[in-house]
Amino acid sequence: MKKPAHTAQTQFQVKDACLQVGGIPLTRLAQRVGSTPFYAYDRTLLSRRVGQLRAVLPQQMWIHYSIKANPMPALVQHMAGLVDGFDVASAGELKCALDSGMHAQHISFAGPGKTDAELAQAVAAEVLIHLESETELERLDRIAMAIGLTPKVVVRVNPDFELKSSGMKMSGGAKQFGVDAEIVPQFLRRIAAMTMDFHGFQIFCGSQNLQSAAIVEAESKTFQLAIELAQHAPRSVRLLNIGGGFGIPYFPGELPLDLGPVADNLQQWMPTLESALPDAHVAVESGRYLVGEAGIYVAKVIDRKVSRGQIFLVTDGGMHHHLAASGNLGQVIRKNYPVAVGNKMSGGNLEIASVVGPLCTPLDLLADKMELEKAEVGDLIVVFQSGAYGLTASPMDFLSHTQAVEVLV
Repeated sequence: MKKPAHTAQTQFQVKDACLQVGGIPLTRLAQRVGSTPFYAYDRTLLSRRVGQLRAVLPQQMWIHYSIKANPMPALVQHMAGLVDGFDVASAGELKCALDSGMHAQHISFAGPGKTDAELAQAVAAEVLIHLESETELERLDRIAMAIGLTPKVVVRVNPDFELKSSGMKMSGGAKQFGVDAEIVPQFLRRIAAMTMDFHGFQIFCGSQNLQSAAIVEAESKTFQLAIELAQHAPRSVRLLNIGGGFGIPYFPGELPLDLGPVADNLQQWMPTLESALPDAHVAVESGRYLVGEAGIYVAKVIDRKVSRGQIFLVTDGGMHHHLAASGNLGQVIRKNYPVAVGNKMSGGNLEIASVVGPLCTPLDLLADKMELEKAEVGDLIVVFQSGAYGLTASPMDFLSHTQAVEVLV
C-alpha cells in the first residue's frame, strides 16, 4: 500500500524549479544570508495568514499572537502591525513584545512559574498578568504594594473539559496551568479583597488541533463557563481570551483545518456574549497557526553516501536547530515533516533518501526514507512548516555546532 502523501506545499511559489521565499530564489537567498543552515520567514505569508483569519472571524473579535511560537524580534515587530495583542510567557518575551511597539495594555503575561522578578517587571510595565495559582496571587499582591502600582490581572482558568484530538492538552484534570474552575469563584473573592484591576479570564484548552468539530465544542463550553464565572467577578469582564487550538498539517495524511464551522459557531455566540458580557473583548490566541507555515528551515548537503543500499544525505544542519522535525519534540512515533530539495523542486528524478544532520547521534534525522529529487553535495534541503517552534525550541548548543541564522524576507 502506498504511504499517504503530505499535504501539498502551496504557500511558497516555485519558479524555474527553485523555491521562492519573499519573491527571492532560494539559491540567491542562501547567498544573501551568507551561510547555511538558516531559517527564513516570508513576511507576505505572515500578513496573508492574519488577513485570512480576520476575514472569517467575527469582526469584533481580537487576534493575539503567542510569541512563544516564534520570538524572532523582526518577526514579532512585523506581527505587531497585524494583530491586536501579544501573549508572552517569560521576561525575555516581554522585552521582545515591548520593543516591538505593541502597547502594554495589549500584552498579556502567562505561565505557571513566574518568578518574583518577572512579576515585578510585569507590574512595572503595566501589562496584563495571568494569575495561575493562590501563591502567585499572594506574591503579586506583595510585589505590587512594594512597587506602588495596581496590577492588571486576568485569571487563567483550568476547566474540567479538554480540547479533544489536541496535539497538546492544556486543560481538564490535574494541570500545572491555571486555577481549577471549581475554585475560581473563591479565587475571585480574594482578588476583590485586594488592590487589583481585574480584567477577565483566559480559558486555554489545547493547541495543534485539525478537527473543527472539537474546536467548536471546546469554544462553546468555554463561553458557557466564562458566563458562569463572570457572575462571581469583582467587576465586569473586559477580556475573554479563549485560546486558539488552530493547528497546521505536518505529517502525511493530515489536512488543513477547516475554519468555516469554527467561524460560524463563533458568530452564533456573539449575540449571547454581547448580552452576558457586554464590556468584554473576545480574543483568539494563536501562535503556530499564524506563523508556522510561513517559515522554512534550510540546510546544505555536505555529503552523499550509500550504506548497505540506503542513501543518506548529510547536511550541515539538524536536530540542534530543528528538534521538532527530528521527531524529538513530543512525537511518540516519528513521522516526516514535509521536506524537499529546494533548488530542485521539479524534474522527476526521484529517489528514496534519508536526510541526516552532522551530529554524532542517530536521533539527528530530518527525513527518514523519503521520496526526494536526487540531491548532490551543495544542494539545499528545505524543511517546510518551520515558522513555529523551530530554533528556540531546539538544543542549539548541543555538540557545540554553529547556530543557525534567522531572516525575515
